[in-house]
Amino acid sequence: MSAALAEVLVPADTQFAAHETPSGVLVAFRRAALSASRDKIVGHHPTLAAAFEMIDRVAQSSCTVLVSGESGTGKELFVAALHEASPRTEAPLVVINCGAIPEALIESELFGHVKGAFTGAHAPRRGRVAEAEGGTLFLDEIGELPLSMQVKLLRLLQQREYSPVGDSRTVKCNIRVVAATHRDLEQEVAKGRFREDLYYRLNVIHLELPALRDRSSDVGVLAEHFLRICSDRAGRDDLQGFTPAAFDAMVAYAWPGNVRELENTVERAVLLSAGPLIGLDDLPARICRKLAVSPSPASRALPDGGLDLRASVERFENNLIRQALERTSGNKNRAALLLSLNRTTLVEMIKRKGIGA
Repeated sequence: MSAALAEVLVPADTQFAAHETPSGVLVAFRRAALSASRDKIVGHHPTLAAAFEMIDRVAQSSCTVLVSGESGTGKELFVAALHEASPRTEAPLVVINCGAIPEALIESELFGHVKGAFTGAHAPRRGRVAEAEGGTLFLDEIGELPLSMQVKLLRLLQQREYSPVGDSRTVKCNIRVVAATHRDLEQEVAKGRFREDLYYRLNVIHLELPALRDRSSDVGVLAEHFLRICSDRAGRDDLQGFTPAAFDAMVAYAWPGNVRELENTVERAVLLSAGPLIGLDDLPARICRKLAVSPSPASRALPDGGLDLRASVERFENNLIRQALERTSGNKNRAALLLSLNRTTLVEMIKRKGIGA
């Protein structure tokens, strides 16, 4: 069965069940434990603290939230954490992937339909909006939503009402809408692929999640976390950790697949490693390649003729600041977060060093 997957989180006292809708969408209901999702978000980087602070500030409201970030950054976990922190936590969190459902079926999946609305509609059915009543509707990969559906979603956001397919009646709803995307929706608007009015309706609160390469200080913590989980799952109580070389390789790697790629890498190593430590040979070659061609400054030998320590440290520091500014397109707030500095401190360093002058 090649069914698209939608997921509904329901209160903890609801029993597990699963069913396939007439349009072939598999719906899974699973128990939601209080704060379970937040506990799964591991790391100490300031960007994570800022994301949690944002969740705490907006959780009690019903405002629309747009979550953006690269694939694998954990957008689903942050949305679940937002739902669990809200007064709607006892109602369902209904998740639907806008890119996984055929365009011809997306309206029915969202709003439901009446009997005879189209070929194959042998019985009426509720849509995801109705299933999310009182709770949260999570529209994952909102950037994939067809333009024909965007105007109907706009009506839902503006008036909190909709009409099932084939039905002339209007249904009111009480839901919170959260959307997520890995696309730059501003660019999609500029290219005519996303409605500008819908973008502004969705972008009331914007939660931008950092890529793992932007919080490399969390790589070690995450690797150890996944090592414990994967070792328990595989029954590998003989594994004690990572060799220093393997650890350095993981920290140096850019992780284009983000946290999801790191988890898969650790799981692979747990299954293949002879133990008791996971070494370089247990990691994919792509992760070790950067370490081989570009050793970290800490691993370089002291030149025979010595060096100017202060000048070397100054050059290294300047290079990191320039990289942070380049990566954030000159945004000093975000650059300061990448460097774990206060913004004022970073601005003073930039002025003192003459960077960008």
